[in-house]
Amino acid sequence: MVPGWMQILLVVLLIVLLFGRGKISEFMGDLAKGINSFKTGLAGDEKDDDGRTIEHTAEETVSTTASTTPADESKQS
Repeated sequence: MVPGWMQILLVVLLIVLLFGRGKISEFMGDLAKGINSFKTGLAGDEKDDDGRTIEHTAEETVSTTASTTPADESKQS
């Protein structure tokens, strides 16, 4: 069952009467701020709260020299 336009109008009227125009406009402003904040977060800016960029450095290095295993040593003998 789909609500008709009269039912929707009645619900909107009741909400305005219960909360008043001030509360509704405050809520809509907060909702708009939340949406803008969400869009900014999705933009992927890697900024910290104080505006500095986040940098990451690797602390472990990989050795490129080959090591011999015990099986290799037995073949050499």
